[in-house]
Formats: sequence, C-alpha cells, structure tokens
Amino acid sequence: MANSHYLKKYVQMHPDNKMGWYLLGKEYEKAGQHGKANYCFNQSGGIFEAFETSKMPSDIWKEYESKLLQQVQDKDRRSVRIRRALIVFMLLLLALVPSVDAPGQSKKAEEVLLNNDPERATAEDQQQNAGNEGSGHAAPDEDLVMFTAAQEGGFGAGGQQIEPGPFTHTQLLQGKLAVLELKKQGKWLMWNREMPLGYTLKNNGPGALAYQSYNPKTCNCQPSDGSNLSGAAFAWTGEQEEQALLYSAIKAYKNNTGGFPEKMSDLLRPFPGNWVSGTTEGMKEAFQPLLQRVKTEAAGQELPDTNEAADGAKGKGPFSKTWGNRPFFEEPLKIVVDKSNHRLAVVSGRIILRNYKVGLGGIRTPEGNYVITDKVMNPNGHSDGEFGSRGMQLSGTNYAIHGTNEPASVGADESQGCVRMSKTDVEELFDMVPMGTPVLISKGALPDEVLVPTERFHTNREQDQTNPQKTYHWL
Repeated sequence: MANSHYLKKYVQMHPDNKMGWYLLGKEYEKAGQHGKANYCFNQSGGIFEAFETSKMPSDIWKEYESKLLQQVQDKDRRSVRIRRALIVFMLLLLALVPSVDAPGQSKKAEEVLLNNDPERATAEDQQQNAGNEGSGHAAPDEDLVMFTAAQEGGFGAGGQQIEPGPFTHTQLLQGKLAVLELKKQGKWLMWNREMPLGYTLKNNGPGALAYQSYNPKTCNCQPSDGSNLSGAAFAWTGEQEEQALLYSAIKAYKNNTGGFPEKMSDLLRPFPGNWVSGTTEGMKEAFQPLLQRVKTEAAGQELPDTNEAADGAKGKGPFSKTWGNRPFFEEPLKIVVDKSNHRLAVVSGRIILRNYKVGLGGIRTPEGNYVITDKVMNPNGHSDGEFGSRGMQLSGTNYAIHGTNEPASVGADESQGCVRMSKTDVEELFDMVPMGTPVLISKGALPDEVLVPTERFHTNREQDQTNPQKTYHWL
C-alpha cells in the first residue's frame, strides 16, 4: 500500500481519470481490501475491462503507474517548497520593512511571540499607544480577537486567500487575528466546528505587527499552545453557521417572493411560510445587518467593510469578530447529493459545512437541479413513520429528503428514489438550511469523509411546521 496514499490524492484531484481509479484499485486488491478495490474498478469503467479481460501486459499499466506516481510526488514536493518559500519570504518581509516588527527583530516582538501570555502589554506599549491617540491611528484593543479560516498551509498558501489581506490592511486589525485551518479534500475545503489554529497576527500599535505560527508543519518548530483561543474559536464557528443560514434564507425569500423580509418574523411563519425552522439569539442580532447587506447586493452597490451595531457603536456588531467585518460565508448554502458514494453535503462555494451518509434509490434517484419547496415536521402526522420526523420536498415532486423508520437502509440503495437520512442528521439539516435551498443530485462530487459535529446545529422553534392537511406520497 506504499503507493495508495499518492494514488488516492491523485483521484481526489482528478476524479475523471479512469486509469487513476484502476491503479488505486490494484493497490487495494494487492492489500486484500477487495471492497475498496471493487469500488475503484467500478469508477475506472472501460479501463478495467481493457486491462483485465483482454490480458494486456502488466508492464504497460505499471509504467503508467510509475509516471503517475512520479507526477503526484513531484507536485507534493513542489507544494512543500512553495509553502516554505512563502513563509520565508513573509518572515523576511517582516524583518526588512521598518514598519513591521518581525518575530525576533525587537524586544517587543520577541515578548509577543515567546511569552506564555502573549496578550500582556508592556508599560512601554501602553505609553506608545497613549501617545498615538489623536494621530489618526486607532489604538489596538488588547481584548479583541478576530477570526477567519483559510486552507491549511500558512498565509493561505496554495488555497483560499484571506481578503482583505491583513498585511496590507493593518488598520482593520484592532487586536489579534486568529486564522483557523481548513483541511483540503480534492477540490473541497472542509469546515469544522473545531478547526485547528494555524497562526495569529497581532497589532501592537502603528507599525507593529507580530506573527505567531501554531502549526508545526509550517513553522518547523514546537509552537506555542493555542488552547486559550479554542473556546472563542468554537463560538465563532457557531456564529458563522447561524449567519450562513440567515443570509441564505433572506436571499431565498427575495428570489421566491420578489420582496425582502423586513422583520425576522417574516421568516418564521407557520407552514408553509417556515423559511427557517427557528431562530437563535445570534440570528436575531444579525438579521438587520444581513438584510442590509442583501439589499446592498441587490442594488449593485459596493458592500462596506465597516461594522456597526444597531446603536451605531463601532466594533460591536455581529460581524465584529470576523476579519474584514463581514460574514465569513459569502455564498448562499446549497445541498449536493453524490449518488456514487451515498453522501449529502451542505456547501457554501467550495467549502463543505456538513457531509452526511444517506440512503438512495440507485437509478431510481433522479439526477439534476431541484429546490426545497416544503419543509415539514412529522410528515403525514408521524414522527416515527416511513418518512421519519422531518421531510424536505424537492421542487414539488414526489422526491424528498426525509428521515426513515429503517435506519439500516441509510448508506444503501433501498428507497424508491428519495434521499433517506438518519434521525439526528435529518433534524440537523432541517434546522440548518432554509426553504428555497438549491439541491444538486449527481455522481462523483463529494469526498467519502463524513463530516458532522459533536454538538449539532439547532434552532429554537417558534411556529407550527406540521402539515396535517396533506398526505405525502414520497418515493
């Protein structure tokens, strides 16, 4: 199995390469993992038939495998070199530019990077900050921690970049910026409520920016303990999920009704007006700022980077803890169903927030684009009936995403075409996505890794979402 690591990475990056799937299958076959081998052979299509039934010489595919492995290994080595070069470049930049204190360049930067309490300000810092009042530079807020997330690797190397750049927009950083790391799976970035801390940037006053790595892979060191930020990071990821739901609901409401929901209760009406299943305190706080953002987008105007609370106080609004003073998820939520490996994901752009195991109907499950048109609790009056405790109808058809009273069927092709989910998963999905959410059903889009948090997403329900007037005949 020495080659399987690279081959698996290759097919994740190139899922349409049939030869890659065949070679990975051969690796699994040699290791005695016949179930995985057969899956790969199925993905390889005609390549398997050509090499197995026609008995082509094995040296042909072995030569191809050698070249393919060399290609992937070379790319890995280039990625490591590029990542290290970027870190060295940024550290040199911090060392050479007079307006920036690089780690090790000054006593103050050394204290920030190496002290067990990096939040502590020296008397010299406090005097400098006091002297800067009225100079046009905002004094850093020692207690303020802002968050964002980027692809694992440091400084967003090779993946999602942090915009606006913290090195060129230091005026937006009033305290410390903590960058959480998104793991990459093929073309996707994997969101997680407990993502590891990659690095921090701290504003120590005008012209004083300090970098601290927490990833031993990128800093080639024994990094400091970042556990003091874990609680705040966990709260931040939860807030971003709430804001993603609310932003998606406002957009879906506008797209389907032609008007805007002017108050939160417009999204919380009884069935069939239950655009969202419930609310949270964070959603209530974020409603008006998010509504203004959607209105600004609809008018084709430039979105502001400032953040104001309802009372006009700067730095106190719902986006004050997010870098750039805006929601992290800037694309509406979407559901993607992958028939090839029985997965259903909630995505925003190329970020996967959840990846569930689901039951399907094989060829009976249609492929194409749909929209959630009904969100129903206890379909047909039962919480433990054939459709489980939650149902989400697809574009007015007889297909739906719903629960099941046959939990063993999840992961198999036993439905007549619908998407079946476990009770815990379907109840979280029901709370997490609004009515009007787009649904794409296709093959080969999602990674195998199941992605669900220990603490599930949940809203507080305030309205009746049953529909006793209708008997559903989902398939």
